[in-house]
Amino acid sequence: MDRLQYLLVMAACVLVTLPLEIAGARVYRRPVWFVKAVLPAAAVFLVWDAIAIAAEVWDFNARYVTGIVLPFGIPLEELVFFLVIPICALLTYETVDRILSVLRERGRERA
Repeated sequence: MDRLQYLLVMAACVLVTLPLEIAGARVYRRPVWFVKAVLPAAAVFLVWDAIAIAAEVWDFNARYVTGIVLPFGIPLEELVFFLVIPICALLTYETVDRILSVLRERGRERA
């Protein structure tokens, strides 16, 4: 079970923020926007990770990762992290923006 912890945490992040999509965040329903928002940052941080791993600046505790290693020594879980966390952030941002827009509109109606 320990070897799955990292992936389980990432799955939990997706599950916790999934209701935001259902409530109308529209992140998953805009795939081009989604890819443009997530992939550039993921690419930059994966390169950063690869450099840090090669320089032995940091590594990953084998107890908490599956052992599946991508090119340049990057664990699978790290790739998942750089995709999941921005998705969760976008879902949260879009939801907050939507709520604030509704509140602003209500404020204008009352004025």
